[in-house]
Amino acid sequence: MREFWGDSSHLLISAGMLAGACLVALVAHYIIYAIAGRFARRKGESAKMSFARRTKAPARVILPLLALVLAAPFTPLPAHLKSILQHVLGLGMIGAVGWGVILLVRLLSDMVFARYTIDVDDNLAARRIRTQTQVLQRTAIVGVTVVTVSIMLMTFPSVRHIGTSLLASAGLAGLIVGMAAKGVLTNIIAGVQVALSQPIRIDDAVVVEGEWGWIEEIDSSYVVVRIWDLRRLIVPLSYFIEKPFQNWTRTRADLLGTVMIYADFTAPVAEIRQELLRILQSTNLWDGKVWGLQVTDATGASMQLRALMSAKNGPTAFDLRCLVRERLIQFLQERYPHALPKTRNENLPFVSHPTMALHDPRTDGAKTDGRDTNRKQAAEKMLASFSGDGATSGEATSAVSGPTTAEAAAGKS
Repeated sequence: MREFWGDSSHLLISAGMLAGACLVALVAHYIIYAIAGRFARRKGESAKMSFARRTKAPARVILPLLALVLAAPFTPLPAHLKSILQHVLGLGMIGAVGWGVILLVRLLSDMVFARYTIDVDDNLAARRIRTQTQVLQRTAIVGVTVVTVSIMLMTFPSVRHIGTSLLASAGLAGLIVGMAAKGVLTNIIAGVQVALSQPIRIDDAVVVEGEWGWIEEIDSSYVVVRIWDLRRLIVPLSYFIEKPFQNWTRTRADLLGTVMIYADFTAPVAEIRQELLRILQSTNLWDGKVWGLQVTDATGASMQLRALMSAKNGPTAFDLRCLVRERLIQFLQERYPHALPKTRNENLPFVSHPTMALHDPRTDGAKTDGRDTNRKQAAEKMLASFSGDGATSGEATSAVSGPTTAEAAAGKS
C-alpha cells in the first residue's frame, strides 16, 4: 500500500497545491463575474446579460478544472498516481469542452431570440426563424452530447470499441442501439424535418386531436401545445410529420370567422346585414377587410344566415365571433321578435258523417271479415230508417228525438 501511495509528505504537498489552484480559480471566477455582471446591468444589453447568466455556472466548474490541469504536472506525486490524475482531468476537460460547445449554441440561440421577437402583429418571419433556431439548437445539443461521451469512452482501451460504434453507427452494437432507440431517433429526424420544412412554428395556432391551441415549445422529442383553457397537450414530434393536423397560421396570421344564425322566413335579411356591418364597425376586433351575410340554407322550419368576418389572428377571431353572435341575437330579440325560429302546427276541423262508416279507409279495397260486414249492414239499416219506409223527415226526427210536447201532456192526463 505504501508503494502505491508513496510518501505521505508528497501526498500532502500535492493536495495542498491542487487545493490552492482550485481556490485561486474560484476567487478569480468571483471577481470576473462580479465585474461582468455589474457592467452588463449598467449597460442594460440583453446579449451581455445572457452571456453572464449562461456562463456563470459552467465557469465555476471549468476554471478550477483548468487550474488543476495546469497544476498537476508540478505535483510531487508518483508516476502511476500522476497518470491516473491526468486521465481523470483529461476526461473532465473533454466534458468541459463539450459543455462549452453547448453553451456557445445556447448563447447563439439567445442572440437570435433577442433579435426576432414574436410579440408583434406581423410575426411570421420571426416565428419561422425562432422555430428553426430552437429545433436546431436541441438537435445540436443532442449531437454534441453523443460525441462528447463517445470521445470520453475512447480514452479507455477496454471500451474504445463502444465509443467507435457510437461515432460510426456501425456494427451489431450500433444496430441494437438504433433499434432500442427507434422512437428517439425518429423524433430527432422529425426535428430536422420540422426545422427545414416547418409544418409548425412557435406560436402557430393549430388544431391537434380535436384541441385548439398554440405551439408553445418544440423540444427534441416532443411538442408542447398550449390549449385555449391553459392546459398543455404533449405531442411527439413525429406526429406533425406522419399525421394530418390543422395549422391556422401557416402562411399568415389573419383568419376568417363565421357565425351561423337561424331565423324565421319572415326575418328581414337586409336589415340584419346592415346591423352586422354596424356591429363590426363598432369594435376594434374587426380588421376591416372582409365581411358579409348570406342565406346559406333553408329548412322546413327556418333559414340559415351565415355572417362572415375577418380578424388579425385566431384569438381575436374567436372573440369577434362571440361578440357578433351575441349582438345579432339581441338585435332580433329587440327589433324583430317574430323573426326568431318557430315551429308551425295547423289543426284542421274534423267533420263527422254517418256515411264515413261505409267508407272506412282502413277496410276499403281490402278483404273484410264478418264483423266488418255486420257493421256495414247495421249502418245501411240506420240510413233506411231515416230516409225510407214512407216516413217523412219530421217523423223520423220525432222518432229519433222522442214524443212531442202534446203527446207528453196527453200521457200525463
